[in-house]
Amino acid sequence: MTVQVVGIDIAKHIFHVHGINGDGNVAVHKQLRRLEVLRYFANMPRCLIGMEACGSSNYWARCFQKLGHEVRLMAPQFVKPYVKSNKNDWLDAEAICEAVTRPTMRFVPVKSAEQQAVMALHRAREILIRSKVAMSNQILGLLLEFGIVVPGMRQLTSTLAELSSDCENELPPVFRHLLEAMRRHFCEINDRANELERQILAWHRQDDRSRRLSTIPGVGPITASALAVSVTDPMSFKNGRQLAAWIGLVPKQHSTGGRARLLGISKRGDAYLRRLLVHGARAVLRRRAQCPDGPESWAAKLARRRHHNIAIVAIANKNARAAWALLHNGTVFTPAA
Repeated sequence: MTVQVVGIDIAKHIFHVHGINGDGNVAVHKQLRRLEVLRYFANMPRCLIGMEACGSSNYWARCFQKLGHEVRLMAPQFVKPYVKSNKNDWLDAEAICEAVTRPTMRFVPVKSAEQQAVMALHRAREILIRSKVAMSNQILGLLLEFGIVVPGMRQLTSTLAELSSDCENELPPVFRHLLEAMRRHFCEINDRANELERQILAWHRQDDRSRRLSTIPGVGPITASALAVSVTDPMSFKNGRQLAAWIGLVPKQHSTGGRARLLGISKRGDAYLRRLLVHGARAVLRRRAQCPDGPESWAAKLARRRHHNIAIVAIANKNARAAWALLHNGTVFTPAA
């Protein structure tokens, strides 16, 4: 019985496999240990393999592609409706096998190892920046308890160095030693984040797609490199609006009975990309307001009509659509005359 479609519920150790033949009848229904997976599919004729886009799915997709199989990844929320009755690993594999054959299903492009590595740099940098902000807020709060107010993060390290070295101030010795330890930890986190940022910038200068994306106002090297490795195949989106919706920069819709009702932005998709684009749009709006022709720009006019944050999200949405056009056409950004 020839297997044509296979659904795999991937895990750390035990993989559940459900396959059907051309008539839709069950041809495979078994579980495999991790070391048995590649050997099993190496002996299987070429077929369509469906998996959920989750942890290690890109790795397994690349392995199955090397064996000659066609692999399609799907978002877990799109597979959920096909799960019958209760949830278990067997039913998950069956649901994946059913969902991958649907003509209207949306698929996630498979990332290469290099793209995953660059995205890992972004994730690690994001964690370090969050730790840096959390550490600075903790230090500022502790200093405030002793009546010491620091204007901001830029002056934090110099202030901590002065307080920890000054033995004549009223701070207890135990607290001065604590401040010195926290200062060293804060500087270490900052240095590691800067090193990761230098690695991202080095990759950005070598990648043509990332350099072209950075020509968009409000899209710097960090945002451009994140977009370049996240949007691996622009052809998977019909137009720029779909990319903006995938990032979560469009209103959430709750319409019924012919009455359209639009809410706030959906916040679906990649929150990291959305945050980068929104921060870039905020910088664009601030800079346009300072230019001589700034009040007459599209962004400034929109900010006067609507709330400031609505204008920022609109600019971020416009930048996402411009990014799709650049990736799709292989061009650079050209400002409107």
